[in-house]
Amino acid sequence: MLISEKVKNLALIREAETEFGPGLNIITGETGAGKSLVIGSVELALGGKARGDIVRHGEDEASVELVFEAVSDHEKAEMAALDIETDDDGLVIMTRRIKDGRYLARINGSAVNASVLKKAASVLIDIHGQRDQMGLLAKKNLCHILDRYAGEEAEELLGTVLGHYRKYREVLDELEQDISDPAELNRRRDLLSFEASEIENAGLLEGEDEETESRYSLMKNSRRIAESLSDALGALSENAEGNVSGYIGKASESMSGLQGMDEKTDDIIGRLSEIEALVGDLSIDIGDRLRSMDFSEEEFRETEERLDLINHLKSKYGRTIEDIYAALEERQKELLKIEDHDAYLEKLQAGLDKEKKELLSVCGRLSEVRSRAAVRLQEQMKEALVDLNFENIEFEIRVEPDPGSLSSAGYDSVSFMISLNKGEKLMPLENVASGGELSRIMLALKTVLADTDDIPTLIFDEIDTGISGRTAEKVAEKLAILSRSRQVIAITHLPQIAAMADHHFVIEKNSDDSSTETSVRELKGDEPAEELCRLLSGSAVTDAVRENAKEMLALAAKFKKESL
Repeated sequence: MLISEKVKNLALIREAETEFGPGLNIITGETGAGKSLVIGSVELALGGKARGDIVRHGEDEASVELVFEAVSDHEKAEMAALDIETDDDGLVIMTRRIKDGRYLARINGSAVNASVLKKAASVLIDIHGQRDQMGLLAKKNLCHILDRYAGEEAEELLGTVLGHYRKYREVLDELEQDISDPAELNRRRDLLSFEASEIENAGLLEGEDEETESRYSLMKNSRRIAESLSDALGALSENAEGNVSGYIGKASESMSGLQGMDEKTDDIIGRLSEIEALVGDLSIDIGDRLRSMDFSEEEFRETEERLDLINHLKSKYGRTIEDIYAALEERQKELLKIEDHDAYLEKLQAGLDKEKKELLSVCGRLSEVRSRAAVRLQEQMKEALVDLNFENIEFEIRVEPDPGSLSSAGYDSVSFMISLNKGEKLMPLENVASGGELSRIMLALKTVLADTDDIPTLIFDEIDTGISGRTAEKVAEKLAILSRSRQVIAITHLPQIAAMADHHFVIEKNSDDSSTETSVRELKGDEPAEELCRLLSGSAVTDAVRENAKEMLALAAKFKKESL
């Protein structure tokens, strides 16, 4: 549920905080007061784009903060899957700042990108305006709507279809990429044979690249290493004028006659002996290493050539010797295919036929599930549409299998067909419905899908376009029914809908000599009745209008008490 919205420096809003409640939240206001800003700011906070001048004139940045309460296990699990932690109260706080044309989004204090922001939003809120309806009811999305209604059975089959479709596409892609021209096959065979021989003849050993590179580096620097080793050996033991070994030997000899006279002196004599032995061992090791540095020019050249060959093969086939041998295996497999090309094609075609058969089978099962769900959904939609004052409605959902149009979602084409008047033939929904009719159809669909959707908050913008009278009452009643199972926020200009509000907010625009500001506040006490009067008659509020407003509020309260 959306608990609150805080807007700062957005268009005409300097600062406004709105606390929404459960049930039906209605927003009204004078034309031009900025009702669309409320929805626009929510969309902006949830990852939408804004026009360049959205930041209030004279300010550096704007921000929107939405506070949601994620109470269901499903909502919390979805948030956790996005690495979004909720506190013990299940709060999710989304903020979005706009400065210098750049956007910065945070969820519960952690910076997130637009993709994560939109995914999180899709779990918590669903926004509908007329600009969204045609897209949602476009033919490509109707199958998705039907699958949502069909529920778990369709979801499981869709997963199975996807798995089979991927296998089918893998085999089909391999078949389509196959070379069938004999001349091209020969050229390919020659290239593969050359590359396979190049790798095989190299006779590379595991770890040889690192060993060869290390040996080459040693050889390349051998002169410098040898000179340093020679100097070190001379200093330790070979210099005629004096060396470490000789000095330590003299020190040890001078102390040897003192053995046994003093415990601490004995310790020094022992340590001198250890150092003398250590220097001797070190001199031997340096000498051995110095003798091993004697490389011939031929050895150096062979090592250099071997390293060049290894690096050449790496540049062609992979970064490691393991990669090179994997490339060899791939070429050997492809050579086998070319050598017996007809058998390879027969095997590939048999595999494709098998995968296609399995895919068609599971697509058929999914199509049956959709067809059964379509019957149930169209009957419920008829009832919901009649409730919204579509008296002569005919509504049909067609599921048409087309095995020639396989996809990851099956092979069905789904159409929503409608006739609004007696005697008119059924036509695709998007071809016959006006904006106002689409709004009511969307409301009917949302009402029917309420039990299958997990989204806790719905926002409707322009839900009342092109309706009045009894139809407006029907829409109001349907919104009230929908708001019993989830939070509903709706912008309206119709008193029939406003009267049904559990929480009624008004958008007001105030101007002085220097600026204009838009504010939002919840109506209390007698204020909802006064706002209904304005919606009913504008500025000329008479006693009759007031009585009418009171009666509308009383009838709405009665409907909610008796029907909900």
